[in-house]
Amino acid sequence: MKKIRPLFRILPTPHGPMSIVARGQALIGVALPHKTRAALVREIADRWPDAVSSARLLPRLCREIRDYFAGRATRFTIKVDLSDRSEFQRRVLAACRRIPAGSFLTYGELARRVGRPGAARAVGRAMATNPAPLIIPCHRVISSTGALCGFSAAGGLALKRRLLDHEKCFFTPLP
Repeated sequence: MKKIRPLFRILPTPHGPMSIVARGQALIGVALPHKTRAALVREIADRWPDAVSSARLLPRLCREIRDYFAGRATRFTIKVDLSDRSEFQRRVLAACRRIPAGSFLTYGELARRVGRPGAARAVGRAMATNPAPLIIPCHRVISSTGALCGFSAAGGLALKRRLLDHEKCFFTPLP
């Protein structure tokens, strides 16, 4: 059986260019905003060396990302391929995906939500291997002290802070 080559598309954001990578209609990866297009292209080549550029890739997701950065959308509807993850990692990433924009959880709280209290470090390792940051919003997971930590994407903790600050526009306090 012939393996389908991944396709990628580069998108502009207020924080620099980012990319989405898919096989068929399933998202397999996201490279968060980089300072330069050249740095982003290097990451794409390193992570998905056989990927080919496609200006028409996943138009609905591209609209959702554009709307997210414009403050008009809080959810992404794309299917993310997690078939290469363990069952625990899939449960953690699915629970992370349900964290609403404008909110956050601690690693320990996320561990409890997947039925593994005390597994905060394992949750952190699952977050570190998140193939689709932003879509699976690992930036919404923080330490038990409230500190930002554990964000290895391009832009590091500064980008995590900018994403959380951006999402304040989505937060609606309860009456």
